[in-house]
Amino acid sequence: MKKRILARSITALAVAIGSTSAYAHDEGVTEWRLFVADQASPTVSVIDATDKALIDTYKLSGPAALHRTSSGQTVFAVQGSEGRVSAINTGVAFHDHGDHADIDVDAPERLDMELTGERPAHFVEQQGYIAQWFDGEDEARFFTENSVLEGQPEIRTANIEAAHHGVAVPYQHHAVVSIANPDDSSQRPIGARVVDFEGNHVGEDVACPGLHGSAGSGSLYALACQTGLLIISTQDGTPEIEHLAYPASLPEGSASTLLGGKGLQYFIGNFGADRLVIIDPSQGEEGFQLVQLPTRRVHFATDPIRPRFAYVFTEDGQLHKVDVLSGELTQSLRLTDPYSMDGHWNDPRPRIAVAGDNIVVTDPAAETLHFVDANSFEQVDDMPLEGKPFNIVAVGGSGVSHHD
Repeated sequence: MKKRILARSITALAVAIGSTSAYAHDEGVTEWRLFVADQASPTVSVIDATDKALIDTYKLSGPAALHRTSSGQTVFAVQGSEGRVSAINTGVAFHDHGDHADIDVDAPERLDMELTGERPAHFVEQQGYIAQWFDGEDEARFFTENSVLEGQPEIRTANIEAAHHGVAVPYQHHAVVSIANPDDSSQRPIGARVVDFEGNHVGEDVACPGLHGSAGSGSLYALACQTGLLIISTQDGTPEIEHLAYPASLPEGSASTLLGGKGLQYFIGNFGADRLVIIDPSQGEEGFQLVQLPTRRVHFATDPIRPRFAYVFTEDGQLHKVDVLSGELTQSLRLTDPYSMDGHWNDPRPRIAVAGDNIVVTDPAAETLHFVDANSFEQVDDMPLEGKPFNIVAVGGSGVSHHD
């Protein structure tokens, strides 16, 4: 990384010296970075995905679930067992200029900002607004990405009436929050409601038995229920919730983990141990497709660059490409030794991220990152990474760099 940045600087300097005056030079730059949390030690490694080189390593208080913001400027490390949420400035920032985007590439930086609380869990970010849920507290916390990057997070709270394992979805003046089971708050939530930051309920509560799993896609946000999905849209800036029921054509089951498509508006979720469900909310009950997997699912991810595809890793050590339009597995590639889904739910198992033209799969047992070309779907490289590389997110892209 440093060598490439230095080489660009030297080139620019040589041009300036060799001419009568310095002139503006626009350069196309592509930068992809991986952030990998270790399951054996409380660390996050930052990796140059192009050079496959370690940039830096940050020490945490405990093992972390990683969440990147939609801008890619910040990665949050939620350390549930330690009651802490840490933030990392990724060093990659884009500035939209309509016909193109500028890119700034700097060294990543561990930020001073840290949230502490009882059992931090679900993290939701959309359009720069962030909601951090704490399972052991009766209020959710809300702030903006910009305030974190500026070092002065302005935190607002919304009362959720009873501590429970739930979720909050942030908007500018409102939030959608889950409703605790009134008979036993240790059970899954029973519904969702819209609240403002003055403590008011907005509109009617909406039933969502067994609420667990959420994702955004385009202008929509979805919550998964035992009966279907709650689809959240906004009208005049206020969230509105509608229930989309599972059709009778689906077998018994429900989703409890959701991801949202980029480029195409769809949701994909688990539906039993060895199936996925793809949902196009614009098609109503006709928009559900079931995908049968060869063995039990370990992890799945959407492709933000090739919107038609998603990827799923199964316990037999295979990575599969999913066509989200046809609902078919179009290609499969064996990458690792088998990873059984028996055992503890949080045992270190492979995770997937997409970094440009690379699909990157962590392999904790082999202490390795596997790189697969997303276009040819062939394995192209491996990178050793000591420890138990586990959770992974990718940030980056291409833009124009302006310098003299």
